Amino acid sequence: MAPRKLFGLFLLFFINFQFLIVNSACGQRVALVLSGGAARGGAHIGVIRALEEQQIPISYIAGTSIGAVIGALYASGYSPDEMEQLMSSEDFQRWAMGIMDQHYIYFYRKEDPNASWISTNFDFNKKLTSLLPTQLIKTYEIDFRLMELLSPANAVCSGNFDKLMVPFRCVTADIDSTEAVVLRKGDLNTAVRASMSLPLVYTPVVLNGKLVYDGGMYNNFPVDVAQKDFRPDVIIGSRVAQRYDKPDRDDVVSQLLTMLMERQTDTLTFPGSVMIVPKLPRINLLDFTYTKVLADSGYVATMRSIQKIRRFVHDSISPEKLALKRAEFNGRKKEVRFDSIHITGLNKIQQGYVTRQLKHGEKTVGIDELRTQYFRLIDDGFIKSISPVARYNPRTGFYDLFLDITRTNNFGAQFGGNFSLGNINFGFIELQYKYLWTNALHFNLNGYFGKIYSSAKVGGRIDFNSLTPWFLEVNYVYNHMEYFNRSMFFFEDKTPNYIIQSEYFGNLTTGIPTSNSGKLSLGIIYAFTNNKYYQSNLFSRSDTADQTSFNFGSPVLTFELNSLNRKQFASAGVKLQLSLAYVNGQEDMLPGSTTHNQVPVTQYRNWFQLRLIYDNYFESLGPVKFGFYGEGMLSNQPLFSNYTSSLIYAPAFQPLPESQAYFLPAFRANNWTAAGLKAVVRIYKKVEYRLEGYIFQPYRAILGSSDNNNAYLGPKFSDRAYMASTSVVYNSPLGPLSLGVNYYDKQSESWTLNFNFGYIIFNRRALP
Repeated sequence: MAPRKLFGLFLLFFINFQFLIVNSACGQRVALVLSGGAARGGAHIGVIRALEEQQIPISYIAGTSIGAVIGALYASGYSPDEMEQLMSSEDFQRWAMGIMDQHYIYFYRKEDPNASWISTNFDFNKKLTSLLPTQLIKTYEIDFRLMELLSPANAVCSGNFDKLMVPFRCVTADIDSTEAVVLRKGDLNTAVRASMSLPLVYTPVVLNGKLVYDGGMYNNFPVDVAQKDFRPDVIIGSRVAQRYDKPDRDDVVSQLLTMLMERQTDTLTFPGSVMIVPKLPRINLLDFTYTKVLADSGYVATMRSIQKIRRFVHDSISPEKLALKRAEFNGRKKEVRFDSIHITGLNKIQQGYVTRQLKHGEKTVGIDELRTQYFRLIDDGFIKSISPVARYNPRTGFYDLFLDITRTNNFGAQFGGNFSLGNINFGFIELQYKYLWTNALHFNLNGYFGKIYSSAKVGGRIDFNSLTPWFLEVNYVYNHMEYFNRSMFFFEDKTPNYIIQSEYFGNLTTGIPTSNSGKLSLGIIYAFTNNKYYQSNLFSRSDTADQTSFNFGSPVLTFELNSLNRKQFASAGVKLQLSLAYVNGQEDMLPGSTTHNQVPVTQYRNWFQLRLIYDNYFESLGPVKFGFYGEGMLSNQPLFSNYTSSLIYAPAFQPLPESQAYFLPAFRANNWTAAGLKAVVRIYKKVEYRLEGYIFQPYRAILGSSDNNNAYLGPKFSDRAYMASTSVVYNSPLGPLSLGVNYYDKQSESWTLNFNFGYIIFNRRALP
C-alpha cells in the first residue's frame, strides 16, 4: 500500500478516535422539547422532576409558549419545586388572568363611582377599528414579573441563551412573514413573553421591529429547532397541548384557535427519541390552579417511560452534581438594582414624569421599590401598554431599565345607565380628557338623563407626583330629582306626593393616600339648593307649590378606606368612611297657595355633623358569604321651617340601590344609627342570591302637625323602621342584572318588585 494512502487511513483513524474521546468526555447530548398548551403546561414541571430524580441529564431545552416559560425558568436556574410553587400560587393565576394585585390599585386615584357599563379611549386621528381591543387580558403584571424572574439569569449569560445553565431556544411567530422565529439571544423575558402571546388573549410583542405572537401558531412542538440547533443524541419530548375539537359556530374563541394554532404531532421521527404524553384533564386555557395535579400527571407519565428513555440515555448526573451546577449558576446572578431609566414612546416632559415617579430623585432603586412605583404609574391610567426590560451593565454594576411605552388615547368615553320595569330608568354618558404633563391632568364631563333623575357634572383633577402623592380636584354639579313619579309611596299618606329637588354646587378638594385602599381628603363645598313641594295631597293644577331654598357653604374632612370588589352588589372587601362637616347657610321658604301660613321665612342655619359608614364582607362559609353594614349620623342640625323641608334636608339611610330613588320619611332623621346583615350565596359562577335586612333607629324622629306646617321631634328612641331585600343578581360583563323584592317599613305600599339592568348610582349630592 502506498505510503500516502497509509497516512490517509491513519489520519482518518486518529480523527475518529479523537471524536470518540471528546464525545465520551462530553457525554450524551440530551435535548428536552416542551410543547405549548397554556395552563396544561404545568405537566412539564413533573416531567423535569422525574428526569432529575432518575438522573437523566438535560443538555438542552427548547420550548414554545408555556413550554418556553417553563424552559426558560429551568434554564435560568429554577428547580422543579420552585417552578411548581410559583405556577400554582394565587399570584401566578392572577398574573395570567391580568388581575392586578389589590396592593397596587390605589383607591385615592379613583373617581367617584358612576353608572357606566363600558369605557373606551379614542383618537380622532385614528380609524374606528382602533377602538377594538387587541387583547382580552392586560399583561402589565406578568410582563414585569417575567422581567423580575429572568433578568438575573440574562445578566449571567449576557443575552446569549447558549450560556444559560441549560442552553435554551424559544419559538415565536412572525405573522407578517407567516413563519416561526427561533430566538437564540436577546432579552430573555421579552423572548418568553413573545412566545406566549396567544392571539386576542395577550398583546403581541414588538421584536426587532416585527410584531410577533405565540409560537404555537406555526411551531407548537419545536423538535426541529432542537435537532437543528443542538444536534442532540437523544430527544425527549413532552406534549401537553390538547387537540382542539371541531370549531363551534357559537364559540368564536374555538374558531380562532382552530384557524391560528398549529395541529401538533403525536410522534417523534428522530431516532433515539421518546415522546411523553401525560394524561391530563380538560381545563380552561388559563386555569393554573391545577398546576400541582398536572405536575403529578407529568411525573407519572415520565416514570412510566424511564425504561424506554434509558435505552437511549446511558449517562447520568447525580443530584449533588446537578445541585452544584445550579448553585454555581445562581451564585453569579446580580441583584436587580437600577441606576438609569431609558424610555421610548413618550416626549421628554412625559419621560421626566415617568422617571420622577419611578426614582423620586434617588440615584438607584431596587426591584421592590421599583415595583410599587411602577404599578402606581400604571394606575395613573395614562399607559396602554408597557414593555419592561432590565439589562445588566458591567461598567456600573447596576441594571439599566428600558421601558417601551404606548400611551392611552387622550380622549375617553363611558356609557351606561339603568333599565327598569319601574321608573328608575336613565342613561349615562361621560366624556374624559387626560393629559400627561409634568403632572397628571384629568378633565371630565358627565350627564344623567331620566324621568326621576337628571344630572350634569364638569370637573378636573391634577395629581402631583411627589414621594407622598397628593391631588387637587374641582367639580361643579347639577342634580335634579323628581319624586312625584313614584306615587306608590305617597298614596293615602300624609307625606306629599310632589317633591322636586334641584341643586347646584361646586367643590374644591385636596387629598393624600393613607394606604393603597385609603385616602384622607379635605374639601369645601358651596351650594344652591331649591325644593318644590306641596304640604298635602289636595291640590289642583292652578295651585303653586311651596319652595324652600337653602344656600350654604361647608368644609368637609373625610377619611375613606375602600376595597369592595364591585361598585354595586359587592361580595368581598370592606368600606369604612368617616366624615366631619360644618354646614352654614340660609334657608328661604316661600309659601305656596295651599299653605295656611303665607308668611315667607328666612332663617340662618348652621350645624356640625359626623357620619360613619362601615360595610364589611367576611370570609366565605362554603358558598355563603356574610356581610355587616353599619351607618350612623351624629349632628346638632336644627329643624327647618316646616315638616316637609325638615325631612328633605335630613340625612337619609339608603343602603339598597333602589332606596336612593325613593323619598322614604321613615328612614330620615337628624341623628340616627342603622345596622344590617347580608348573606350572599353563589348559585352559579356570576349568579348570586342576596338577602339583606336592616334596622333604622332615629334618636328622635321628625314628626309633623296635622297640616305639616310645623315640625317637631318625637320622644327619644321611640320609633324605628325596618328595611329588607331579597334578590337574584347576575353580574354580567356590562353591569348587574337583578330581580328582587324590597320591603320598606311604614309606607302605604311597603313591598316593591324590582327588575333592573345596570347601576343605580348617582352623582354626589350637595349636602355631605
